Amino acid sequence: MKLPQLDIGNLLARFPIVQGGMAVRISTAPLAAAVAEAGGVGTIAGTGMSVAELRQEIKKARQLTAGIIGVNVLFAVRNFAQLIKASMEEGIDFIVTGAGFSRDMFTWGRKRGVPIIPIVSSARLGKLAERLGAAALVVEGVEAGGHLGTDRPLREILPEVREAVDLPLIAAGGIADGRDAAEMFVHGASGVQLGTRFIASVECTAPQPFKEMCVNTRPEDIVLIDSPVGMPGRAVRNELTEALLAQNPPPIVTCDHCLKRCSRRYCILDVLNKAQRGDVKGGLVFSGISASKIKEILPVAEIIKRLIKEVEGA
Repeated sequence: MKLPQLDIGNLLARFPIVQGGMAVRISTAPLAAAVAEAGGVGTIAGTGMSVAELRQEIKKARQLTAGIIGVNVLFAVRNFAQLIKASMEEGIDFIVTGAGFSRDMFTWGRKRGVPIIPIVSSARLGKLAERLGAAALVVEGVEAGGHLGTDRPLREILPEVREAVDLPLIAAGGIADGRDAAEMFVHGASGVQLGTRFIASVECTAPQPFKEMCVNTRPEDIVLIDSPVGMPGRAVRNELTEALLAQNPPPIVTCDHCLKRCSRRYCILDVLNKAQRGDVKGGLVFSGISASKIKEILPVAEIIKRLIKEVEGA
């Protein structure tokens, strides 16, 4: 199969492979830069960072590569506007955002000449984003890791969005290898987004225990939990998820009011930070269903090389 062309505004990716923005501090400058340097599209996850920290990550990524680098920020976070504006001031190439979107971010993007890429899970939201001025769309299915905006599979959603809009579509959710990617290209995607596969990379700054949880994971070890954000989340089964499923969440010790709206059932930022620091029992390890397909931790360049080879051989 021939690889499709992925255009993001006036940017043309060498390979139509996008690295997902995984918070908190899983998708940072080293990973995003490695993906961009290998010809893909790198993404820094700004959710959970301060404005100063995000600015520093963007600067660091720019020092490591001249490739395409974007920022992903969850709309639900309280400092969403500050993070988006700071990213644009730093000259970021594009912005991805999920869990809702505002008209303002499209205005900011037009003024700065920065493409805006919303994450959508329906044709209705895709058409709305197109009218507001989106440059492309990430179309995400229930197979994805992290916070989910749908209970429908990507294979159903993608063709519906493809028929409804004229924008480049980036398929996301459950994609781990070139065969998965090739199927999405057949359904009309211009690019594919992989998150969990890039966690299991040498350049990802996640701690080793976190990476190892995303390798050789059995399908039954990937579970859905309720998040205080107000959306379900997909994660690897551990002591924390068992407690959440048993309706026994950890108590909130301190609250930074990081979200615009929060159920306060437990602190999502706290459990994500715990995992990022290496506590994979009491922390939340977000993962897509594709984790069971991942067998080894590899350099980013090798991951992309294998993906391309598998797509071309599909």
